[in-house]
Amino acid sequence: MNPAPSVIVFTVLSGMGFGFLAMLGFGLAGGAGGLAFAAWALGYGLAVAGLVASTFHLGNPQRALLAFTQWRTSWLSREAWAAVVTLLLLAPQALSDWLGLGWGRGFGLLGGAMCLVTVGCTAMIYAQIKAVPRWNHWIVPVQFLVAAGAGGLVLAKGGLWGAVASALLAGVLALGWRIGDRRFAQVGARLETATGLGAVGRVSVFELPHTGGNYLMREMIHIVGRRHALRLRQIAFAMVGPVPVLALLALPPLLAVPVAALCHLGGMLAARWLFFAEAEHVVGLYYGQRGAAVAG
Repeated sequence: MNPAPSVIVFTVLSGMGFGFLAMLGFGLAGGAGGLAFAAWALGYGLAVAGLVASTFHLGNPQRALLAFTQWRTSWLSREAWAAVVTLLLLAPQALSDWLGLGWGRGFGLLGGAMCLVTVGCTAMIYAQIKAVPRWNHWIVPVQFLVAAGAGGLVLAKGGLWGAVASALLAGVLALGWRIGDRRFAQVGARLETATGLGAVGRVSVFELPHTGGNYLMREMIHIVGRRHALRLRQIAFAMVGPVPVLALLALPPLLAVPVAALCHLGGMLAARWLFFAEAEHVVGLYYGQRGAAVAG
């Protein structure tokens, strides 16, 4: 798949933002007064910035509101509703923490749970696509949720909890790559199934459907070399796992959290670029291409 920058920024920032908002809602961070205001502003800023970035990938951003009308069948629409409900639910909790209103944590607990629902809806946008075997697996929602939780814990708690979450995220990413590399073969997708001519016998490409490029080839087929993919995996793994762990355990708290958070963001940008670039759509079979699988 073509790794569009807007979608990469959307999934990374919104994931970290909603993860941090969940920690604030659960009362694991934030403090009171000005400190609470700054924390909630950071959480809302990351989440909203990610959601805004997602609109840049729409063919016509002015029609973004139409996404809210398809909630019965579309995970994108469900994500939009979940995000709005989450941000509204957390607003009273943010005011209470900031102004010391003493409203308890009812709104925070509900909003924190909805943060996880929102991230889950984002993951399901991709995980439910059967035409992309690498995504169509339970590991994808787990990756999104663990990434959000790790990002939130790094910002909220730092220290040992943030280090453990970062190490877990690195492990989940590695597991996802291992599973994803085998998915295309596991589902049995072949040129015969792509064309529906399997009953005839073995099928081969005699001539491409057309001589020029088109939307499907531009958006659904992307070739990334194995060497580049491996290098990016190594960078992503180190930046979300070992480097933040070392920073959180070895550096002073005031320095450890920003360093670990920036490393997490950098690592997740690399990981999410790979998430899209390595995803092979079965339409590539019809065009005689297998995306990342044919690259050297």
